[in-house]
Amino acid sequence: MQHETTKTPSPWVAVIPLAVLTLLLYVVIRCFGGGAIDGGSQIALLSAASVCVMLSIGIYRCRWAVLEEAVIDNIRASASAIIILLLIGAIAGSWMVSGVVPTMICYGLRILHPSFFLVATSVICAGVSLMTGSSWTTIATIGVALMGIGRAMGFPEGWVAGAIISGAYFGDKLSLLSDTTVLASSTVGVDVFAHIRYMLRTTVPSMLLALAVFTVAGLTLDHETGTHAQLYAETLRASFRITPWLLLVPLATGLLIARKLPAIVTLFAATVFACIAMLAAQPGLVAEVAGVEKLGFLSGFKGVLMTCFGPTAIETGNLQLDELIATRGMAGMLNTVWLIICAMCFGGVMTGSGMLRSLTGIFLQLVRRRFPAVASTVGAGIFFNLCTADQYISIILSGRLFRELYAERGLDARLLSRSVEDSATVCSVLVPWNSCGMTQATVLGVSTFVYMPYCIFNIVSPLMSLAVAAVDGRIRRKR
Repeated sequence: MQHETTKTPSPWVAVIPLAVLTLLLYVVIRCFGGGAIDGGSQIALLSAASVCVMLSIGIYRCRWAVLEEAVIDNIRASASAIIILLLIGAIAGSWMVSGVVPTMICYGLRILHPSFFLVATSVICAGVSLMTGSSWTTIATIGVALMGIGRAMGFPEGWVAGAIISGAYFGDKLSLLSDTTVLASSTVGVDVFAHIRYMLRTTVPSMLLALAVFTVAGLTLDHETGTHAQLYAETLRASFRITPWLLLVPLATGLLIARKLPAIVTLFAATVFACIAMLAAQPGLVAEVAGVEKLGFLSGFKGVLMTCFGPTAIETGNLQLDELIATRGMAGMLNTVWLIICAMCFGGVMTGSGMLRSLTGIFLQLVRRRFPAVASTVGAGIFFNLCTADQYISIILSGRLFRELYAERGLDARLLSRSVEDSATVCSVLVPWNSCGMTQATVLGVSTFVYMPYCIFNIVSPLMSLAVAAVDGRIRRKR
């Protein structure tokens, strides 16, 4: 359905809901801090959406049915992300109680040297994401384990999360299996192989710079010596049965990913694998979660389900480690789901009212030559992430908005697809109310504002896109 209004809103009016949202989120974050996701941010999004509705109906006579349909379309588009988010919550609980994550932490503490942990973390996540094509899956599995290792080594959690996210989004951008890579290239009408090759000019330098920063940080940051890490490993071994057989769970998950199964199917299967491993390797912990002394069929079933949908707290005798291995299951994702739905409401009414279209018209006026075109595209990608709170919508809007203009001005379509990826894709995780930012903050247990300054790759990518556009003469004409 095409959403139309009787009059095109003025940009000065269209910016009011966005200004209201920014002001409310600032106040909410000042009041609630890390607890802003527990309800305050949701109220801010709905309040800003209400302002948009009142302005569009009161001034521009937009019909409510149009706004409602736009909201429904937005929420429908986010349904898969919500299901994936809930499954990630189930994985977080089942992989922890089954001993999969503790096993990976124990072996990681033994293999990874603290001085090179950050750069190794980024490289590992980049490799996994490149093979899987999913930054979300990478962060929810190997990323969670690496987060635990980093905390055990005493690294600031912002640095660890930044290294994980940087690597995961680098691999996601260059993977043939990535939905965002395919979406960006198909929206603009560029062959996916040509799109990936063209992205190398900005993506590889951005990642090399990020790895350099993580290397220097790893060598200079104060972190705990082997004694602290050894204590964590010994405590985990005392609380969990640590065995290399448990690594079959992530291995089997990797094989499913290699077969290019849908993310929802893969994540559900990964949860089932972990539940089976949980009953086989950690029956005592399952009984503890179920609240019984001896594990039976019904109590085992109860313990497994509680691990997947609810919070679990395993007492190890070490308060820091107890906090590290505590999980919240699917229930822990509900605030994020609530936030996503509210964000989709705001993005929907902004789209349906025509206010988003009015604001994007400002970017179109700047498209004259190569550098202004790239700058406008990058700015639009970041702007859409702020307004629509969804990575996929940002990619589609950015690609469609500039596609004809690039063609008219003789600019290479690959330049457009690359600029969209350098902004809409990688910057989504830096926006606290974006579905990507909300998800990764919840999964890693680190606030978006805490890890944001350390996502070096994500910060550098749009800047590198601008720098390359300014100096690369090979992208002047359409090919």
